[in-house]
Amino acid sequence: MKQTDFLYAVDTKKSFDEAVIAVLKAIEKQGWALFQIYDVKERLAAKGFEHERLKIIEICSAKHANKFLQANKFVSLCMPCKINVIESEGYVKIAGMKPTLIAELFSEINKQDAETAENEVIAIINDAK
Repeated sequence: MKQTDFLYAVDTKKSFDEAVIAVLKAIEKQGWALFQIYDVKERLAAKGFEHERLKIIEICSAKHANKFLQANKFVSLCMPCKINVIESEGYVKIAGMKPTLIAELFSEINKQDAETAENEVIAIINDAK
């Protein structure tokens, strides 16, 4: 499996903080809910480790979550969806896992439903770019 099989990533010319704000606005625009934001650099620094900036933004669409969980409760292991803003060597990337991977892992998940969720995640990322 290649990295592009399970994630969608784009480069942005925005600063790290601008990209995070753009993602949050795009989440709201797409009608998804924000669950949590993890500042990985901050959490690792508290343990004495240095790392470039990385925020993990957890999001959810109730309509997709409900469908997937009704098909198989273990899909919850892949939830909520995440969009990451990553700073690496002076560049900023926005990335998210492709929900179609869930249909590959769980045969009960309708591939078209997963594609619909994936299109929305990609729209969030592209809008934030």
